[in-house]
Amino acid sequence: MQIQLPITTYGMDILRRKTKSVLDIDGEIFELVNNMMFTVRNADGIGLAAPQVNKDVSVAVIDISLIDEYKNYDPLILINPVILENHGEIVLNEGCLSIPEVRGDVLRPEKIHLNYFDLNMKEHNREFEGLPARVIQHEIDHLNGKLFVDYLNEEDLKKNKVLLKKIRNGKIETEYPLYNPKENKMNQ
Repeated sequence: MQIQLPITTYGMDILRRKTKSVLDIDGEIFELVNNMMFTVRNADGIGLAAPQVNKDVSVAVIDISLIDEYKNYDPLILINPVILENHGEIVLNEGCLSIPEVRGDVLRPEKIHLNYFDLNMKEHNREFEGLPARVIQHEIDHLNGKLFVDYLNEEDLKKNKVLLKKIRNGKIETEYPLYNPKENKMNQ
């Protein structure tokens, strides 16, 4: 049975820590991946990294199939992903389930060469570009303790200052469950 995991939010320590590598796929990792995929779909997101569900492991899931032009795009499970190369630059507007309602323009490479493992611990080396490359970079940032707001210019940060403070203080509501450290005693 899949469950929707609560999302950690801006200001929580786990979002600023580098995750630990996954050494082997056990039942716990398999269950985590399935629940993360269920969670991202039910939150109307397109990517989710383990720290966003309060887990300190190098795992991310991506499903951009809810976007019309990518409806036939297979979901990705990334274990221990590393960007080997990148090319070009493009600015696009980003948001994040862990930072609800905040959006901003972020400059990122347009194409990436990625090394990662799948759920069978099979190694892959693939090129990605466009939206898939962007979402992968966003999720890998999460695995390294970095958030998209770290890329925002002063003007965008100022514009979102009050909202960021509300999120940090737990004064935000969403359609999906949020992690509350006082209520949830999950393992990290």
